[in-house]
Amino acid sequence: MSTLTFLGAAGTVTGSKHLIELGRQKILVDCGLFQGLKELRLRNWAALPVDPRTIDAVVLTHAHLDHCGYLPRLVAGGFRGRVFCTPGTRELCTLVLPDSAKIQEEDARLANKRGFSKHHPALPLYTEFDAARALTLLQPVGYDRPVPVAPGLEVEFIDAGHLLGSAYARIRTDSRTFLFGGDLGRYGRPVLPDPRPVAEADVLLVESTYGNRLHEPDDHGDLIARIVNEAVARGGRLIIPSFAIGRVEEVVYWLRRLEEERRIPTLPVYVDSPMAAGALEFYSERLHELDPDMKPAERGVSAFSTRRFTVVASPEDSAELVASSQQAIVIAASGMATGGRVLHHLAAALPSPKNTVLFVGYQAAGTRGRALIEGAAQVKIHGRQVMVEARVEKLNAMSAHADAGEIVRWLSGFEKAPGMTYLVHGEPPALTALESTIKAKLGWPVRVAGYLERVPLG
Repeated sequence: MSTLTFLGAAGTVTGSKHLIELGRQKILVDCGLFQGLKELRLRNWAALPVDPRTIDAVVLTHAHLDHCGYLPRLVAGGFRGRVFCTPGTRELCTLVLPDSAKIQEEDARLANKRGFSKHHPALPLYTEFDAARALTLLQPVGYDRPVPVAPGLEVEFIDAGHLLGSAYARIRTDSRTFLFGGDLGRYGRPVLPDPRPVAEADVLLVESTYGNRLHEPDDHGDLIARIVNEAVARGGRLIIPSFAIGRVEEVVYWLRRLEEERRIPTLPVYVDSPMAAGALEFYSERLHELDPDMKPAERGVSAFSTRRFTVVASPEDSAELVASSQQAIVIAASGMATGGRVLHHLAAALPSPKNTVLFVGYQAAGTRGRALIEGAAQVKIHGRQVMVEARVEKLNAMSAHADAGEIVRWLSGFEKAPGMTYLVHGEPPALTALESTIKAKLGWPVRVAGYLERVPLG
């Protein structure tokens, strides 16, 4: 019997893991971490319903942690198959996975040192050694090149326009086609190309992150210009928690453009994230995969930089930047303020009303980012309560996720309705809203996937 089991990103936006069983073959599409609420994060520690040693292959749609970050844990559990992905995804994984392991090891060290963990000793979910082993299993495959992943099964990657290397994974058998949407990109945005159309699929999984809303209309940078200029007028710093891959590139693009158009003053801009620095290099090397408007900068300068641009390399340099009183824009990971160097910047900046914190991406329930944009008076950072006096801003237009209208636009490119469409990667209000929209506008059979739900594939 052929089945599909939703092991993650069902009723939530994190932990993407979908197990497809076709005869004796077991393929795991995406292998992501749960993030946000504690009850979700605890799922990372629970045993998978399937023995990792029995999984034949893994297919990754892209390199965000909620889609690839569980892979070292899977390898530690005994998985030894190949992990198929695009070359861009492989490159970004060489940054994302070791960085994730390092952060978890550091968080465990701090928890043991300061005694704020209920577990003694506190342990990381996985180690840098586990991440290194996972990287050896990555098998890069170019776009639009079907390759066998198991007997009778082949996968093909189609550009999704969400992130460098991002893709829909089309898995085919002799008689059926399964399309795993990963995350869907947007139309007419800078840096990344538009998502590619797809003609048909028997079973479709599509994300629903913004299934109940529409993004703000493109304001050509007016809002970010206002936020920067107001931060300058108050004499404080602008701290931008950002996803280290994908979002940093768009933030730098807009800062550079606004500088060139003289809509903001030229300020020192710091990227305080080794992973983001590496990603900027990969993006610069793969301009041919980006939006056609992205062109190399003149005179040998990177396409992703500003006039006073600095990549912060060492932890010592990062600590010096945190302690500095220089007015500046600091971009640091993580984007939801769940870990990484940005926590040190937030701990220093939040108590002062002169400073501004600008969130430029989705903030999942249970994260510090969500708490801050919802007006929290204080947040806990590294076991200590930090008062919030800084101005907190949110920029929705920079999202790399399609909104409800863009999702329907992409679905409308199908030449015929899939036999079933499953909605994943969304919180309940977004899922139910998108389900209703698809039924009303397209008349397709559609269902919201349930966590650990196992459905027959015929």
